[in-house]
Amino acid sequence: MYGQGPVHGQGSTHGQGSTHGQGLAYGRRGSSSAPVSPPLPPARFAFGAQTWKEIAHLLANLPVTLIGFTYVVSVLFTSALLTVTVIGFPLLAAALTGVRQLGKLERARARVLLGIQVDEPSRLPLRRGEGALAQLWMAVKDPVGWRTMLYELTRLPWSVVTFTVTLVSLFVLWPVLPFIARGLTHVDRAMVRGLLSPSEQLERRIAELESDRGVVVDTAAADLRRIERDLHDGAQARLVNLAMGLGLAKEKLLEDPDSAAAMVEEAHGEVKLALQELRDLARGIHPAVLTDRGLDAALSAVASRCTASVKVSVDLDTRPAAAIEGIAYFTVSELLQNVSKHSGARSASVDVWRADDRLLIQVWDDGRGGARLDGGTGMAGLADRLGAVDGLFVIESPVGGPTTVTAELPWRDRGDEGTRRASAKP
Repeated sequence: MYGQGPVHGQGSTHGQGSTHGQGLAYGRRGSSSAPVSPPLPPARFAFGAQTWKEIAHLLANLPVTLIGFTYVVSVLFTSALLTVTVIGFPLLAAALTGVRQLGKLERARARVLLGIQVDEPSRLPLRRGEGALAQLWMAVKDPVGWRTMLYELTRLPWSVVTFTVTLVSLFVLWPVLPFIARGLTHVDRAMVRGLLSPSEQLERRIAELESDRGVVVDTAAADLRRIERDLHDGAQARLVNLAMGLGLAKEKLLEDPDSAAAMVEEAHGEVKLALQELRDLARGIHPAVLTDRGLDAALSAVASRCTASVKVSVDLDTRPAAAIEGIAYFTVSELLQNVSKHSGARSASVDVWRADDRLLIQVWDDGRGGARLDGGTGMAGLADRLGAVDGLFVIESPVGGPTTVTAELPWRDRGDEGTRRASAKP
């Protein structure tokens, strides 16, 4: 019964499409491609410009590496000694931040002398609202800093070899020095690429997060505009009419009590409608039943307002994090609204369950089908919202029906501080 698209690759999600009105949505994906270095000149061009650059690089290896090795050993030794004090942890964080500058120097040297293109890694993110301890811990976990330290520690014996071989070759093996330099620098290039170049997977993930942040910001702005519009067109307009009606009733209270009483009765009805609209608006922000009783009760309440007969099945042993629960609720709510407005369905079903570290949602209806992401029914907004939290959104809706929409969300336990606060209604 369940149609579900597979997931392919890091940071991307693929649904299943078809030629019959099916649509699919993907989680937001960053893309990055490894830089292509210019081809090196062949070694037969003895003592050309590139050869002299390689010789200069090999001779500079030892003094440059000695500086880096001394720095790394000193700060590691000092940090280890001071771990019993409050200074050790901040010192290690500062050392890892400083060693990034050594890596920057080595990458620049490789670009100039070895002719390879090595991009700079991303900076450490500065997150507002986090304490100093959290920022220090982020610096200590910095993979770029640790890889640079490993580079500096492993370079010393190799630098001694390259310096010695190159220096001896300058006087003894002069005719074959270009070939020796080319062979030695091949190892240097491999070390730079392996330890100093940014991780492609990490850079792709950073690009995804930047894209996701933009989606969340845009969604929050759209939510504020929606709330403002609903207040202006709904409850605010009714309250204005209510004030005018009560004013007229006040004027006629003495001269025409029956007419005034009718106006008051009409105003009473307007108050009820305004209260209902305010309740609906509050429910659209975050329903109390979801907070108090969870997805089962909240989705059952949503299903009761659908024009089709909806069967709800929620199979969860525990509740997910509040943000994930909110996204799941509003996803189902939006889909059931589409069932009522567009599908012409007589029956529908909602199934929610957990599979390993994923929260799965499937909404099925027997309507006319033909649903698409670009159909103006809010599907694209749902896809963006799920993509912003590494979710998956798949539509299977051939013309003539039925329609099956599958959504996946990452499972996060309730109370998880790392959960994104993205549970506003799309």
